[in-house]
Amino acid sequence: MTGNFRKAVFFVLLAGVAAAGYQYMIKPANANLAETKSRVDAKLAQLAKFQKATAAAEDMTKQLEQLQEAIEFFESKLPPKSQIHEVLEQVTVIAQKQGLKPKTIRTLKRKDNSGYIEQPLKMELEGNFSSFYSFLLELEKLPRIMKIRELELDKHTEQDGQITADFIVSIFFQNIVS
Repeated sequence: MTGNFRKAVFFVLLAGVAAAGYQYMIKPANANLAETKSRVDAKLAQLAKFQKATAAAEDMTKQLEQLQEAIEFFESKLPPKSQIHEVLEQVTVIAQKQGLKPKTIRTLKRKDNSGYIEQPLKMELEGNFSSFYSFLLELEKLPRIMKIRELELDKHTEQDGQITADFIVSIFFQNIVS
């Protein structure tokens, strides 16, 4: 065997070992690496989704706490059902204190809703317009949730500034189920 032939055989043998090494070692390792990298990327994407969900859940928790505080605030403005007569008395006393003469005060059918009761009162008051306005301002200052509906003012022609006010005031109460 000549030297060149040996070199050619050695070169072919070396190239074969390199090709076999690439085919049986490097190519499977690269495939395994690519598969592992894709699994890691998928897990990172899932982790990002979980982080977003966690942030959203924390925001929801904060919103829930804010809503709970709002509910507690409004419930503090709703007296229990057992205090209906006290609120009615307060409204009547305010009307009399302002110099208004109650012509009629009667309760209408109450409306039971989930969480609260609405008790409408039909009132007809006579007196000075300024006194009626002061009456409304005093009602507004009460620590209760109230709503005035169907307000009708009639001016007396014989006396200046005198009116008859016909309206419905709704007083809201807690609907506590025992």
